[in-house]
Amino acid sequence: MSGLALFIAVFLACAVEAVEATTIVLAAGTARDWKSALLGTGGGLGVLIVIIGVFGNSISALPINSLRLFVGGLLLVFGLQWIRKAILRASGYKSLHDEDLIFQEELAAAKAAKAGKRFGVADWYAFTLSFKGVLLEGLEVAFIVLTFGTIQHQVGLASVAALAAVLLVAVGGFTLRKPLARVPENTMKFIVGILLTSFGIFWGSEGAGATWPHSDLSLLGIIPGVVLVCFALVALLKSRKAQGKPVCALNLPTFREPSKDSSRLVRLGGGFLFFWYDFIIGDDWRLAAGVVLGFYAIHALGVSAWWIMPVVVAAMLSYTLHEATRPVKTKA
Repeated sequence: MSGLALFIAVFLACAVEAVEATTIVLAAGTARDWKSALLGTGGGLGVLIVIIGVFGNSISALPINSLRLFVGGLLLVFGLQWIRKAILRASGYKSLHDEDLIFQEELAAAKAAKAGKRFGVADWYAFTLSFKGVLLEGLEVAFIVLTFGTIQHQVGLASVAALAAVLLVAVGGFTLRKPLARVPENTMKFIVGILLTSFGIFWGSEGAGATWPHSDLSLLGIIPGVVLVCFALVALLKSRKAQGKPVCALNLPTFREPSKDSSRLVRLGGGFLFFWYDFIIGDDWRLAAGVVLGFYAIHALGVSAWWIMPVVVAAMLSYTLHEATRPVKTKA
């Protein structure tokens, strides 16, 4: 993977997360108190620096094949979730991501919240809203930088790309004092999902024991292959939607955040597990399960099994999207 390709992939992925974090901070500062919102932003960035410092060394210490398998698996799970949502949006089954609408919703919620001063912070709500937004979106930025940078031994370049994306979006957002609604975020998410999935297939398969026929050049076949699968699924779902049949919501057993009626210990522990489940697994655990089974099959079959993950990705995407959009059966 060339330095330019790495820079572009990391820049686009981090720009998407930066847009969402900036929207939250802008809402908190505009509706509440800018000083408290900026303190929350600084607090979130501080926690991220600690996380990167701790986990960055741990990830880089893994053996190369274990690192490829670990990074490839995470990239695949992340990428497939992004692609799945992008396909549903592109085919009309899911509403497009609208930063302007999100900004207005966050603004209204911030204005309606009660004011309160804690630990010397003038507006605790503005502080916590900014802190959580920066930390949650920043974790994905940190994940992208550490995974792409470590496996390519170019953490510095990946960090520069991430910093450039965050600064560009942040400066643009705060200069205009409004969400970056003109940024084609839905398109960017589709592109980033394709890149994450493609690199996840490539690195994860190598880590599981497969050898690609043309080494790094295989990416020139993997990326277009993922694009073709995505476009085919978008066309198929658009055709299904054009038939005008109602669809049923995807009903999957998921880990839910504890209710407010639970004890404080249960809420804290359950909330912690819920965050990591949602962060890594997302809204369809079957995609993650398919990734694990695919890597196990490669490990069992050996170096010639490079073709397994492309097949698994196409099959799992097709299956989960079919389930998510299948027509509701009505009684005769």
